[in-house]
Amino acid sequence: MFRVLILALFTALPAMAEGERAGKFDYYVMALSWTPNWCASEGDRKNSDQCDDDRGFGFTLHGLWPQFNVGWPSYCKPAQRAPSRSQTNAMADIMGSGGLAWHQWKKHGTCSGLSSTDFFELSRNAYAKISRPEVFRKMEKTYRVPSRLVKNAFLESNADLAAENIQVTCKSNAIQEVRICFTKELEFTRCTFPVRNSCGQSGQSMAPIR
Repeated sequence: MFRVLILALFTALPAMAEGERAGKFDYYVMALSWTPNWCASEGDRKNSDQCDDDRGFGFTLHGLWPQFNVGWPSYCKPAQRAPSRSQTNAMADIMGSGGLAWHQWKKHGTCSGLSSTDFFELSRNAYAKISRPEVFRKMEKTYRVPSRLVKNAFLESNADLAAENIQVTCKSNAIQEVRICFTKELEFTRCTFPVRNSCGQSGQSMAPIR
């Protein structure tokens, strides 16, 4: 009986695979991080340049992640050379820092089967396809915001986006990320991965842009 319970537990969990063959995946997940909340929870402590008061970051690109229908690959063996520092630094305008761009290439970009140049270009194109709701840029203080309001705001700002294409995640009672699913050709597609309701039913903290 114990063995059956253990097997059921691991079957229910999303499957992660390291060192998979590059280019072998089903679709992309683009993660958009609400920078003010990330800075409050982690970034200020790390003295990240992304959190400087004059940067004005809202929803930044956390990453573009190759995804299986169940689980995801990571740290694949790339057929392409690693990006240069100038390439990763060039992504700081939408990712917040070149260091994050390097980490995302190493963990996720290597699984895309693309060169670093093409992967970062695709990441930028995916980011450009989404209109980030202006209402969140107008907040002057921290509010308690239901995750469904964040999701609905994105749906209203992007006419072609459907509810099955987007998910909102929370961490430590705060809005963490908006995740949007794309085909390899950057068309919206249904998100198939299971996500725990990390946001709950009540409102979550959403800090204002500095």
